[in-house]
Amino acid sequence: MQSLVQSVFFVLRQVVLCMSLATAVLAAAEVDTDRSGVERGDAALAKADYLGAAQAFVRAFSVGGRERIERLMTEDEAFRKAVWAAAEKNDPDALLLRARAYSLGQGVPKNPAAAVEWCRKAVELGHPGAMTLYGYLYSEGAGMPKDDTEAAKWFRKAAEQGHSVAQSYLGAYYDNGRGVPKDEAEAAKWFQKAAEQGYSIGQYNLGILYSNGRGVPKDDTEAAKWYRKSAEQGYSLAQYYLGVFYETGRGVTKDNAEAANWYRKAAEQGYAMAQYNLGTCYDAGRGVPKDDAEAAKWYRKAAEQGYAMAQNSLGVFYDNGRGVLKDDTEAAKWFRKAAEQGYSVAQLHLGMYFDTGRVVPKDADEAAKWYRKAAEQGHSIAQYNLGAFYDTGRSVSKDDVEAAKWYRKSAEQGYSVAQYMMGVFYYDGRGVPKDDVEAAKWFRKAAEQGYVWAQVNFGTLRETGRGIRKDEAEAVWWYWQAAEQGNETALKYLNAMLSSGRGVSKGLLKAVMAWDSMSPEFESQASRYRALSTRPHIIEEQRKYIVQANVLTQQKDYQGALEFYGKVLTVDPVSYPAAYFNMSLLAGEKGLYRSAIGFMRKYLLLAPAAKDARSAQDKIYEWELMLQK
Repeated sequence: MQSLVQSVFFVLRQVVLCMSLATAVLAAAEVDTDRSGVERGDAALAKADYLGAAQAFVRAFSVGGRERIERLMTEDEAFRKAVWAAAEKNDPDALLLRARAYSLGQGVPKNPAAAVEWCRKAVELGHPGAMTLYGYLYSEGAGMPKDDTEAAKWFRKAAEQGHSVAQSYLGAYYDNGRGVPKDEAEAAKWFQKAAEQGYSIGQYNLGILYSNGRGVPKDDTEAAKWYRKSAEQGYSLAQYYLGVFYETGRGVTKDNAEAANWYRKAAEQGYAMAQYNLGTCYDAGRGVPKDDAEAAKWYRKAAEQGYAMAQNSLGVFYDNGRGVLKDDTEAAKWFRKAAEQGYSVAQLHLGMYFDTGRVVPKDADEAAKWYRKAAEQGHSIAQYNLGAFYDTGRSVSKDDVEAAKWYRKSAEQGYSVAQYMMGVFYYDGRGVPKDDVEAAKWFRKAAEQGYVWAQVNFGTLRETGRGIRKDEAEAVWWYWQAAEQGNETALKYLNAMLSSGRGVSKGLLKAVMAWDSMSPEFESQASRYRALSTRPHIIEEQRKYIVQANVLTQQKDYQGALEFYGKVLTVDPVSYPAAYFNMSLLAGEKGLYRSAIGFMRKYLLLAPAAKDARSAQDKIYEWELMLQK
């Protein structure tokens, strides 16, 4: 899941700038860097000087004043009455706050027309905060006709007086080409002005531009700097992106714990993408202890806000019973919500539910519909599944050409089963011209990913020289790997080659066939070896093979090294126990765990008191675990 995750949420989208505009615009009021204004306002409140408090909070709007104003306007009737009375006397700050109250519905019902009326009075007195709100009302068409050109005009008037919120809006308008020609350099200029006054949204927007190299040179360090300034003021989007930067190591030293810390700050403010990312941290144990219940909690919070990736992840948790009680009905519900938003992974999951009849009625047509939606977005497994529908004629007319088309799309993305099917189609000439060379190419790609039937088929082509150079040793190698996975056909082919001594030395043949059991013949040889008072020396021929095997091991040619250690055993199967030890490690490197166990058991049978006997037995336990997986 996490691989899916990952890919989408790190993109810094332009739409975020538009979001920041909407977030900031309702906050329009006088913004100042007068940090002592909050203290003066609190002191005025203590004296019941409500108008003085209002004026002080307006001056300190961006550094704590806004929170005071919103609480007082909503909850404190005496404060609101004082503002109302001052507005009747044309106090500019009071006029603005009354207009803003009607715009937001603070202590009074929302009334856009009244907001325009009171705002206009403050604008006529030259109040820059009122000009900013006036621009907003034009931008939204609230109480007056929507007009981006007029909005930009009023934002500019306030911005040129140094009003940081207006500067940020004007930057956003230039960035989006609203009401003014699109001009990223001009956007950066105005964002910079707002940012340098400490306005958190201007700082965030400037960080976005540096992150993407728009209007300014791309500079992740500079982007991180501005995200941090904004984040430290509590702006959730900046907190989220600072988390992304820490998770990816962009502009800062990679630090998963710091990433989780910033995601949490944004998540606790209700930002869905941060909630989802925090969920992925708990899901993977990245920067926080792994905790499925916590992951599910944060996925749910984001999912309930409609975030598709979180909805899909929550569906997966219900599907697997991770962090929540297993519940296929709940899983299907969340998969559908994400699928209907166009999220391809959820569309695949929903298709699989209809395909198998889990919770929902089994319905091949519905399955095909959802597979197609995901496939058309490029999801490799959905492409394969849709290809399989055309291959078998389920829900659609059987069509080998269409099947091959979808198999190819999936195969070219590296999906091993689809690569195998492309090999089959080229081998049989179904939907594509018959072509053994192409068949061999696709079988090899799937075989190298461990797909067992591709290993069998590619081994057959190597054995017969069909579509590729004949190489019996290579054929044995692929049959061996497929037999390791329990494929009976591969074991049959391997036995046939080994019994005729084709493709590999006799010593390695016996070793390969050992698997994890001992033959009575070898146990008897080992018993005689252990009883010897003087162990036999290796002969020169064996030494040569050992040296050559060591060289191939250093070159990471493990197949060749196994072959030469096998030659050592061909000369004498018990005189050099270390050959079995080394072969076990080589087989383990190649994922041939049954053979690795068999080799190591032979080593321990020959040298039970060896200094490395304990670690050798521990490797067997490790490989047994890998086989269970």
